[in-house]
Amino acid sequence: MNTQTTTPTTNSFSIASIIAIVSAIASFMTGAILGLLFAGIAIIAGLFGIAMALSPNRRGGVVSLFSILAGLVGVVAALIKAVMYLT
Repeated sequence: MNTQTTTPTTNSFSIASIIAIVSAIASFMTGAILGLLFAGIAIIAGLFGIAMALSPNRRGGVVSLFSILAGLVGVVAALIKAVMYLT
């Protein structure tokens, strides 16, 4: 009789998804230039996070997608901050 035992593995968030969400939040808390920089980092890290979430032992696809959307909103917010600063 052959019995196979499998050890359960816990799914963990990828580093990219964590960086993406932190950058997206930071993009709203800073000025125009840093906000634009953090929004760009959030978008790029979110794309990497989505790619890494395709692995069965990684989580963070939804978090990465949310951070991409928040990064896009952060770009718009940074542009509005820049226009308000210039006027």
